[in-house]
Amino acid sequence: MKKNPYFALALAALFWSGNHIVGRAIAGHFPPLTISTIRWFIPAIILWIAGRSRIAQDWPLIRRHWITMLWLGSTGGILFTALQYVGLQYTSAVNVSILNSLVPVLIIAASTVIFREQIYLGQLLGILTSLIGVLIIVTKGKLDALLQLSFNHGDVIIIANMIVFAVYAACLRLGPKIHWISFLFVFAVVSAIGTMPFALFELASGRIPELNVGTIAAAIYVSIFPSLLAFAAWNYGVEHIGANRSGPFLHLIPLYTALFAGIFLSENIMAFHVFGLLSILIGVWIAARGHPPSKSALQSNISST
Repeated sequence: MKKNPYFALALAALFWSGNHIVGRAIAGHFPPLTISTIRWFIPAIILWIAGRSRIAQDWPLIRRHWITMLWLGSTGGILFTALQYVGLQYTSAVNVSILNSLVPVLIIAASTVIFREQIYLGQLLGILTSLIGVLIIVTKGKLDALLQLSFNHGDVIIIANMIVFAVYAACLRLGPKIHWISFLFVFAVVSAIGTMPFALFELASGRIPELNVGTIAAAIYVSIFPSLLAFAAWNYGVEHIGANRSGPFLHLIPLYTALFAGIFLSENIMAFHVFGLLSILIGVWIAARGHPPSKSALQSNISST
């Protein structure tokens, strides 16, 4: 039985929820492009060990569609990962959470511009509803706090990063009909190779990672959860319901972050958390169910078998 795509998308958001916090925590301790390379180098090794025979079987299709794979790896892997960690060097996790809320709208815009995909009222209503929930949580119920936020060049980098991810999500439908392990392996290899020269430049410039238990644990975390598992789950969800319907699930990220803070940091769950939770869940449900299946879901080529 195939896994539920909605569960897969919620799982991807869960794994991504800690990445902003971890990325911000290691800023100044781990050069951004070095951690970007490690983040994809480790998954490439794991996927090669786990799926060598499958990758070999899919290799003819991979070679035939190498330009598409290079494009997807460059946008979703090289640029997205690198810009994320560079931006987190200069801005706060709160700002990133707010800016991340733009992604569902940007995915719809990218799908419309690139593929002329139709926009449905249910999509926009669901995104707006879940966006309100995100803002309730990140501002702690005081929406006037948005007027007090300060933005810098790190936020500009993050916005550019959100656009890159939206383009990647919209273009996933172009991928070849191959097993998800083969797809993610090539994706990881392209991403690791693409960021490696910049990581070597960082090391040559004297920006050496501080190796201790905390930074090593962070490197392992971002390699396994936000990279290998999250991208596998996200690609599966987009394959089955389309990029536009998947986008609102990204609004679960700040919700998970708030819940984790309550569980692990003993922060109290307040009324604004509850209202934000309800708004996000209602919005995600409306966006995911409120219109016919997306063309991108029907045209997706990544095999899940």
